[in-house]
Amino acid sequence: MATVTATAANFESLITDNDIVLFDFWASWCPPCRAFAPVFESASTENPDLVFAKVNTEEEQELAAGFNIMSIPTLMVLRENVIVYMRPGALPQVALNDLIAQVRSLDMEEIRKKVAEQQNAS
Repeated sequence: MATVTATAANFESLITDNDIVLFDFWASWCPPCRAFAPVFESASTENPDLVFAKVNTEEEQELAAGFNIMSIPTLMVLRENVIVYMRPGALPQVALNDLIAQVRSLDMEEIRKKVAEQQNAS
């Protein structure tokens, strides 16, 4: 699947209707964002079972603010509606492929248990 455009209007359905979603928060004026774009697009072609969504931070300021995006590009990965990765910076292809493999192999039962423990502690 090619990348899709994520907006405030379709964000909820993207994360609830799909198991793994990768979000690229970017802006057209950002050179590192432009450099990361072909890497993200290539990964989307190599992983057609995953959703790759781009969030234009200039057009979707409220969405970016909702996730406290301070630097771009920022890559955010959700699996089963849980944020499992979120970091600024462009990744090389090898690192993105490795990250995708790690996300696929996560034990989500264990992740949910840890999230619940953290919520109970606070």
